[in-house]
Amino acid sequence: MKLFQTLSLRQMLTVPYVVLVLLLAAAIGGLSYSAGRVAVDTLSNQLLSEMVHRIAQAVERHVFGAGAVLETAFPGGVPAPADIKDDFDKLRTRFWLATSVHRDPNNYAYYGDRNGQFFGLWRHSDTEAELRLRSSGHGPRTVYRFTGIDGELREPVRETRVFEPRERPWFKSGQSAALHTWTSVYIDFKTEQLVATRARRVNNAQGEFQGVVATDLSLQHVNDFLHSLKLTANGIAYVVETDGNLIGASRGPHLQRAVAGGNVRLNVEASDDPLVVASYREIRKLLRHATEPSQARTAVFETSDRQQVEAAYARIQDAAGLDWIIVVAVPRSDFLLEVTDNFKRTVALALLASLMTIVIGFMVLSVVDRDLKQLAAAARSVGNGDLNASFDVARSDEIGDLAKSFRAMQSKLLSDRLTGLANREAFLRRVDDRLEQQHQSPEPRPFAILFIDLNDFKHINDSYGHDVGDKVLQEMAQRMLGGLRSRDLVARYAGDEFVVMLDSVGNRADAERARSHLEELLGAPLLAIDPASLRSRAGASVGLAMYPEDGQDVESLVQRSDVDMYRRKQAGQPGRAGPG
Repeated sequence: MKLFQTLSLRQMLTVPYVVLVLLLAAAIGGLSYSAGRVAVDTLSNQLLSEMVHRIAQAVERHVFGAGAVLETAFPGGVPAPADIKDDFDKLRTRFWLATSVHRDPNNYAYYGDRNGQFFGLWRHSDTEAELRLRSSGHGPRTVYRFTGIDGELREPVRETRVFEPRERPWFKSGQSAALHTWTSVYIDFKTEQLVATRARRVNNAQGEFQGVVATDLSLQHVNDFLHSLKLTANGIAYVVETDGNLIGASRGPHLQRAVAGGNVRLNVEASDDPLVVASYREIRKLLRHATEPSQARTAVFETSDRQQVEAAYARIQDAAGLDWIIVVAVPRSDFLLEVTDNFKRTVALALLASLMTIVIGFMVLSVVDRDLKQLAAAARSVGNGDLNASFDVARSDEIGDLAKSFRAMQSKLLSDRLTGLANREAFLRRVDDRLEQQHQSPEPRPFAILFIDLNDFKHINDSYGHDVGDKVLQEMAQRMLGGLRSRDLVARYAGDEFVVMLDSVGNRADAERARSHLEELLGAPLLAIDPASLRSRAGASVGLAMYPEDGQDVESLVQRSDVDMYRRKQAGQPGRAGPG
């Protein structure tokens, strides 16, 4: 009887959907044939605007990451050295991190100064790189290959051609610009691809111009993305500079062969595609009167052969001088053909959907019941102390909202509210998971635990108040996050104590280097306190414990690193202000 009642309920839920799908298919078919032109306008505006938005997003992701590369290589407020050799190790570390931000396409970051010195780091892969150095200020550069961020520099190779950074366009552009600037787009003589360079001037400690940091950006990815777009048979999408020089196009060339050999830039006006020429001329007129050129807009115009064209366009600009135009143009006849094809597909899909709805109707109740049982089991696990209880519920209805809220609650339970770091519970569980993985793996994978205690934190709280103390904790948390690898875990342990799990360190020497790097970061002047204050430097004492030699479980490792921290604090290690 229960089975019969369940089946009857599913049937009652299914039949209305089947009827609704059939009625909807009939309505769509009638409207498609009676109001085809209206459908064309509505569909074309939506599709073209979305296409322009997709292209704009792809271009922005590709281009605007170059700014982050420069800020990583030379963060704001970091002065340029008078001599590259003075900051060689720091430059090497920062430039390695900079070329890790967006290694594809920003795998090369470099710096030249007013004395003719040059420092460049080219990444061949995740681990392989080469250093291009000109430390004397004259003559050719010397190239060193190395492996890993701290890898030993191998046998040097001296270039034969003299490289003078001060004569390069990127140096001159960066020197004359107050902020970031883009050089003119040019063709790389090796790859014969379009390249743009983003540059920024860097001042010395006295605020005077010292040099320019830059990174190259290949624009081939933009052209490849345009080629990957699915347009109509006669549609075209392209990105162009305001002077008409093409950056890339979904079909046809964006470069042309010069009479003397080699490639040169192709201007729209010289294109063999009449749709490209006609659409660019029309869009240029419209952009002169646009109040918000960055917003995607649509237009309808006629070509010289009286063909109506639907187009969408937008303009990409930034403070560094980038100014590109995105255009998508499709003949209206292509959309009318699409409407007919869409109607046929709609009828076929409606019939298929009717059959599928019957099946889904019988499945929906069991699916809902399964998801609710998963949420209930997860709730019981959390109540029993397992805050990492997992469940597989991905829905967009009320049950999905409940699952999202539950995940958000789990996240809050595992996070420190003040700093946003993982809390003690999350850290201990993560280390336990790491130990469990280690026990299941036959290969040794050592890792390290760092125990960090801020120096003079009680004095900061007493002198400046708890609000400033909270800001100091937040600032220190962000320094640790920025100075460690993404796979490492930083957590607030208690009060002004923090813990770090350095995942997969090769040996104790690597862990010691990480500890020294972290101590240096934490020892810098505090932004939350007036720099003039004698207590503007807090610093920290950092203890270290290695798995497996210092402990086989999380409690032993944390205790050993805590003891090591206290020993270093009592010993007054360099860079520490005293007991915290």
